[in-house]
Amino acid sequence: MREIPKNYDHLLAEDYINKKWADAQIFDPDRTNINGKPFFMVFPPANVTGILHLGHALTTAVEDLIIRFRRMQGYRTLYIPGTDHAAIATQAKVEADIYKKDDKRRQDFSHDEFLQMVKQYADGSQKTILGQLKRLGASVDWNRLAYTLDDQRSKSVRVAFKKLFDMGLIYRGHRLVNWDPKLQTNVSDDEIEWKEEKTNFYYFKFGPFLSSTSRPETKFGDKCVVMHPDDSRYAQYKEGQKIEIEWINGPIEVTVIKDEAIDMTFGTGVMTITPAHDQTDYEIAKRHNLEFVPVIDLDGKLLPIAEEFTGMYITKARALIIKKLKSRGLLEKIDEEYIHRIATNSRGGGVIEPQIREQWFIAVEKPFKLEKSRIDGIADGEEVTLKQLMRKVIDTNQIQILPDYFIKTYLHWIDNLRDWCISRQIVFGHQIPVWYRDSELYCDVEAPSSDGSASAKASAGTWKQDSDTLDTWFSSSLWTFSTLGWPDDTDEFKFFHPAAVMETGYDILFFWVARMILMSTALLGQIPFKTVYLHGLVRDPEKKKMSKSTGNVINPLDVSAKYGTDALRFALVFANAGGTDMAFMEERVKGMKHFGNKIWNIARFITTNTLEVDPSLSSKSDGEIKATTDADKDILEKLNSTIAVVTKNIEDFRFNEGAQNTYDFIWHEFADKYLEASKPQLLNPEQAENTKLILLFTLKQSLKLLHPFMPFITEYVWELLQTNTILAVEKWPVVHN
Repeated sequence: MREIPKNYDHLLAEDYINKKWADAQIFDPDRTNINGKPFFMVFPPANVTGILHLGHALTTAVEDLIIRFRRMQGYRTLYIPGTDHAAIATQAKVEADIYKKDDKRRQDFSHDEFLQMVKQYADGSQKTILGQLKRLGASVDWNRLAYTLDDQRSKSVRVAFKKLFDMGLIYRGHRLVNWDPKLQTNVSDDEIEWKEEKTNFYYFKFGPFLSSTSRPETKFGDKCVVMHPDDSRYAQYKEGQKIEIEWINGPIEVTVIKDEAIDMTFGTGVMTITPAHDQTDYEIAKRHNLEFVPVIDLDGKLLPIAEEFTGMYITKARALIIKKLKSRGLLEKIDEEYIHRIATNSRGGGVIEPQIREQWFIAVEKPFKLEKSRIDGIADGEEVTLKQLMRKVIDTNQIQILPDYFIKTYLHWIDNLRDWCISRQIVFGHQIPVWYRDSELYCDVEAPSSDGSASAKASAGTWKQDSDTLDTWFSSSLWTFSTLGWPDDTDEFKFFHPAAVMETGYDILFFWVARMILMSTALLGQIPFKTVYLHGLVRDPEKKKMSKSTGNVINPLDVSAKYGTDALRFALVFANAGGTDMAFMEERVKGMKHFGNKIWNIARFITTNTLEVDPSLSSKSDGEIKATTDADKDILEKLNSTIAVVTKNIEDFRFNEGAQNTYDFIWHEFADKYLEASKPQLLNPEQAENTKLILLFTLKQSLKLLHPFMPFITEYVWELLQTNTILAVEKWPVVHN
């Protein structure tokens, strides 16, 4: 035993301990607990679009807490780090940067030049992110680092696409998609961010009807008037009835449509529809076999159907169109206090203009045979749909979602899930593994060659690959098994999959968690993970969402440099209940730095008074250490009860309560009460020796309890106790009778 220095230097300690862990390679499952049961987790791959934020710090704190706890319990743990190429978000960032810096667009560069620019940016961002993750103390196995665009993951993507294509679940077809004219690509339904906007609401005459809209520029293609079949106000009009009316550019013939989708209480209960540019209108048109007339092109400009407005951006044309409607006596009135929601691309900020386009989709309601099933309630060869699989594993509790109130949210999303559009018109990402030659289509893991299919043998060089790339969620949805080497049948995959826990923010439940369930059940016939734990979001002190545009983003490393990584991690876990947003308070982190200092001072007091004690003696169980005073008995009983409750709270995913239990015991029971009671006992020759053993024993057990929450200071103090072991792989304390 040696005397502990007066002050704790968190910067020095964290660098030293990180190196100690790395040198010992204790986070490699082939070196630690090799005979233990499997416990596998993957770090949600951080987007290579910048730096980690406080949300990532919370993710790291919670996940690392789980994995350190299970490692100390003797499990053979595997925790894989990784990053996501985040196709649209990364490309959008680079496009914005080059436009701001050089006033250039991606079209000003060749395909290869621009792609290289995006790759260079992604590589630099990835290095920054991985450095941050190391500083935050994540006990991942760095030898198994994965990137969604690296060679192994690229192979996984191509194999997954080919398998789903052969199963008939991937198809190419025309459908209304979310088109971003700014980035010139589709985006998925889940990547739409709805924003409120104050605008005018226009009422116009559509023959004998009064209809309304906030977007008159789309109305050139409207050839139908739709009303609810039960609306008595329009009972005289019959389904399919033709009516001649005057419209923006002259007389047109319109058709009466009766559909229950119409809200009779909104406006006049009548609406015209633009099926080629609105999802609700598109669904109505499909039900009634109506014509789809495009009005807006892919650049957000009006098509020739708009006549004199052709080629104008829709936002600029709006006022002129209203002026013409008014001049023709078709404008009834304008409501200037209307608030409506507009769809924007959350990854690039562009306003969405839906378009009917030929794209690649995953069919979620098409029956297929699941050849090999490891899903309870689904037999080998049974015919199912993806939606049925995604619901089955939740309904039967094969996958547990915590907090459980998110189950209802998940199931509601599944019930309303449409076919997933997986193709994107961007440069960065996984190019779709499909090739064309004349009317032929070739899909495979590798490009056509002389050794390929009979069709490819004839002339391999004439095939042209599809230029689209895949939705970035396609590759990240394979994450739990692509990180284990799939499609290769590796020993790691057999041993560790499915993951024990998938921990992430609730905001990507649909983006990512649901899609991982889709891919794993379809491709493997197996769940991807057993438990999903969703944490809340970290907001600013005013509970606003942190974003670069508002300037309230906080770099977690700035906070940890000031107060210590332990203080930051403990503060985040201490205040965050599952699924609940939290306001970040720097004062709370400061308070946890004081708690760290308290631990240091406890250790200094104990080591100063036990310098001559053999450290190994304090490793005895509390059943071997005699409680000779009421204070001795009380602290050992409180320690036992704390071990029990902290263990239970961590196992039940009540991490904040486990943090609070540990804090209360160390500060109030151990420091405030027993350390004070021990001072006179240390002066009593009959009590001193046993008191020293109890002090050391309680300190070591406390360090073990606290280690998953505050790994650096606990490991540092552990070494100063001259135990000649590494705390991170010590056995978790158990209750003794």
